[in-house]
Amino acid sequence: MRILAIGAHPDDLEIFAFGTLSAWAAMGAHLTLAVATDGAKGGTLPASDLPAIRAEETALALSPLGAGGPIILGFPDGELRADAELEECLKGMIQDTAADLILTHAPNDYHGDHRALSMAVLQAAGFSAPVLFMDSLNGTGFTPTHWVDVTAHWDAKEAAILAHTSQDPTRFVAMANRQAAFRAGECNAPPEARAEAFRFEPRFPFADIRALLPPPPPLRPIGHRGRALQE
Repeated sequence: MRILAIGAHPDDLEIFAFGTLSAWAAMGAHLTLAVATDGAKGGTLPASDLPAIRAEETALALSPLGAGGPIILGFPDGELRADAELEECLKGMIQDTAADLILTHAPNDYHGDHRALSMAVLQAAGFSAPVLFMDSLNGTGFTPTHWVDVTAHWDAKEAAILAHTSQDPTRFVAMANRQAAFRAGECNAPPEARAEAFRFEPRFPFADIRALLPPPPPLRPIGHRGRALQE
């Protein structure tokens, strides 16, 4: 199985999907990890210094996945457009990786770069592979269709986020923890469980991707309050 994951900025894949990427890696999937922009507008350091710093942070953060290092496309941060240049770049990457599934941002995400990348990926993917959307920040405006149990990979996810030292990463660890606990709760998982959520919108010829995903949180039956009274 070949997975192509594309985030708009350095740290996006870590925040929204590192647990699932880790689960895929544990399953033996071949991962290709890409970042669309140079990250020059993230943080308080000089924009001239940030691309190199953030590329190094990203390489460190994603190294446990064993994917051979991230591909940094280097488009200007904050100026991503779903134009022909971006689409052609993505189309070449999709063809080169022969991906079975492409992971990226949701079309209605909060950040303009995320939305632009989502639109460009959908256009570039065409009939090549299905596209799966990552959860949005705090889940705002996002309706999941699939959940992945990432409890076993949570410590690794926190470490990956914290590798982005230029970004005040503890705030993202707190946000991700809160969100993943809520997503696990949607599946009736216990309080200590963590889950990442995704959305898949079927389009011809791709109707069902469940066989491509790591397992969801295990199903827990709900007890019937009136059972004791009936027995």
